[in-house]
Amino acid sequence: MNRHISFARLHNFRDLGGYPTEDGRTVRWGRLFRSDSLSKLRSTDGEDWSRFLELGVTAVIDLRYPWEIDAKGRIPEHDSFTYHNFSIEHRPYDQSALGPDVEVGPYLAERYMEVAHDGVKELRQALETIAAHDGPVAFHCASGKDRTGLLAALVLALLGVPEQHIIDDFALTERATEGLLADWRADHPGQEPSWPGYGRAPADIMRLFLAALADAHGSVHHYAANLLHADDTLVTTLRHTLLTPTRP
Repeated sequence: MNRHISFARLHNFRDLGGYPTEDGRTVRWGRLFRSDSLSKLRSTDGEDWSRFLELGVTAVIDLRYPWEIDAKGRIPEHDSFTYHNFSIEHRPYDQSALGPDVEVGPYLAERYMEVAHDGVKELRQALETIAAHDGPVAFHCASGKDRTGLLAALVLALLGVPEQHIIDDFALTERATEGLLADWRADHPGQEPSWPGYGRAPADIMRLFLAALADAHGSVHHYAANLLHADDTLVTTLRHTLLTPTRP
């Protein structure tokens, strides 16, 4: 099963379809995509742009800060999709400048917990947007790893995908690490990140985050219900939109 979709400029674009749920259903292929920054699709006359449009995406959710969009741009406009900016992170930090003694798993799991609590409004908006579209939806941040990984984990959990699959999906970003590092080096000629964990996505990050979320709120579902106000109607709509039909 290869869920990665190949682009020349994107390193971390993949389909969230195919994962089984605890009630015997499956996440539909071609309905929910996660990615590194779609602002890399700056040219609308190349193969990358054509390949993206062929996916039939009806909505793009950009999880970056507005100042990141000002600096790097956004995906080009097109009549086939709507564009939404929900900046779920509220406490900026520079991963590349961290010291070599910072442990990747514990450090990033703590940052994810901050986002889960700071970004409740924007996370709710992202869930509502995904649920509202009958067609494919793509969401991204800068690297498609941290903010994107958090939203992907939340959606998959609400769909009923077992935790190990959620953790495994997160860790697939490890395949994109070299490309993400190459992008960073291109933006910082002659430099190297001081943090060896830059661009890494070991499974421990997501495992620790999900455990912390469950410890603080009882479960991902309780967190979503109590903090995001993701009620039964929203979750049912997500499941109807993104899962294969129930077998008769």
